[in-house]
Amino acid sequence: MTMNTYVNFAGTCAEAFRFYEKHLGGTIGMMMTHGQAPDQSQVKPEWKDAVLHARISIGGTELMGADIPSAEPMRSAYLSLGVDSDADAERIFAALSDGGQVFMPMQETFFATRFAQLRDRYGINWMIIRERPQPQRA
Repeated sequence: MTMNTYVNFAGTCAEAFRFYEKHLGGTIGMMMTHGQAPDQSQVKPEWKDAVLHARISIGGTELMGADIPSAEPMRSAYLSLGVDSDADAERIFAALSDGGQVFMPMQETFFATRFAQLRDRYGINWMIIRERPQPQRA
């Protein structure tokens, strides 16, 4: 069994996945448009180039998505990125927050050297965290 996250976009899935590929080091494994579906009888002309199904691998996790006319920004859920350095946290925050909405600016917390929460320009909520090393227990 596997569990993956599936996100919907209101027409920007391809743009978002290419952005994530560039800024998060992801690899797009599949991207199919509505125009590539075998049955075109129900596909509206304005949705032929919209994404029917896409998959991108980011940090060993698969994220899937599609364009849905009624898609709304995420609510009460976040995709969480654990990074290996403060510099990576800052770089990713700068990319994802550009044109988006910052809920919690990048900062140091008691549990992380860098932590932030935001919604990107595509309506996806992100948490970026560089966890503080935990002391070893005896």
